[in-house]
Amino acid sequence: MFTRVFSVALLSMVLSCKQIDSKPSEVAYATFGDSISADDAISKEALFSKYQSMKEGDTLELKFTSKIIDVCQKKGCWMNVDLGEDEQAFVKFKDYGFFMPLNSKGEDIIVNGKAFLSIETVEDQKHYAKDAGKSQQAIDSITTPIKTYAFVANGVLIKKNEN
Repeated sequence: MFTRVFSVALLSMVLSCKQIDSKPSEVAYATFGDSISADDAISKEALFSKYQSMKEGDTLELKFTSKIIDVCQKKGCWMNVDLGEDEQAFVKFKDYGFFMPLNSKGEDIIVNGKAFLSIETVEDQKHYAKDAGKSQQAIDSITTPIKTYAFVANGVLIKKNEN
């Protein structure tokens, strides 16, 4: 009996001394463009705040997290991403060097590159609306240039589904 109690006590001590790995599990990403890390990415809200203090011609190099709202349905050559507060940024890819998957709408992402303000012409807006598969009525309703929160990405990470 004593041997059994001693064995259970010893086993309990050994197990209680075992170091438990409290490190969070690594998040897996698919990489598009340059290889980047998820480290030091700011939130979409922080990026939107930075855009508020920018003027045309300003450029900021940074990395941010967001979600894809829309992606070009012809090639994946641009995407709109959420900035919060019903705002979005229009993202193109450096030197037309890579594209996003056509089915990536709604995906969580990390984007690295340059943020700037841009005035988007009526012609460009109509082109992007057509690429996005908008109706002819929606395309025809575009009649004035707009200020755009723009971004040129050199690398994008898309969070892989855990399924």
